[in-house]
Amino acid sequence: MTLQGKTAVVTGSNSGIGLGVARELARAGANIVLNSFTDRDEDHALAEALGTEFGVTARYIAADMSKAADCRALIEKAGACDILVNNAGIQHVAPIDDFPVEKWDAIVAINMSSAFHTTAAALPVMRAAGWGRVVNIASAHGLTASPFKSAYVAAKHGVVGLTKVTALETAEEPITANAICPGYVLTPLVEAQIPDTMEKYGMGREEVIKKVMLERQPSREFATVEQLGGTTVFLCSDAAAQITGTTISVDGGWTAL
Repeated sequence: MTLQGKTAVVTGSNSGIGLGVARELARAGANIVLNSFTDRDEDHALAEALGTEFGVTARYIAADMSKAADCRALIEKAGACDILVNNAGIQHVAPIDDFPVEKWDAIVAINMSSAFHTTAAALPVMRAAGWGRVVNIASAHGLTASPFKSAYVAAKHGVVGLTKVTALETAEEPITANAICPGYVLTPLVEAQIPDTMEKYGMGREEVIKKVMLERQPSREFATVEQLGGTTVFLCSDAAAQITGTTISVDGGWTAL
């Protein structure tokens, strides 16, 4: 599955899932645009290191995904956008009646509205190039729900809906749109939560992972960023040319329950 000559823009990609996806796309030969809201020397150094490791062109472009203008400017600054991976996201947990309004607004803006704005800007670029792939990183929570995550669940359900509309509007073109729905993924952020969870429940590492953190994931194993990256590469390949408007769950069986 070679993606040589293609340019992939991955939002929220200076760590975690986004970076893992960007690495697998680069491994497949795609040029990469990394993104987050910061603009630090280490962000640009990360892109440079990625490009050197895989022999591709890699750049970092700062853009705040909570701002519509920044989302659209990201695509404009990228210049090319054959592959768009909407990954940026944040989380907050609280009961609906106590959920801070500013947190709701931020989660909906970053997790859902940003995907609308980047897609709107990217589709004309893809049409001009005669080829395109939109891959939205949704969530198992885009297909099911959990208490106290109203904004996140609503936003991720919205991402799934946006994916379907994008697919229908491009159905007769060489452009596809799909959503990947991960369950719990072992990222540095999740890894950092393990020691505190172990202390809270008085359990060892493996026990707390299987019995607490992965209670809803039947495989009792985390998905990995490499697996999500590999799924993204597949969706960008010729083998997936007739896969559009659907979701692919990488959740260890969570949504089979």
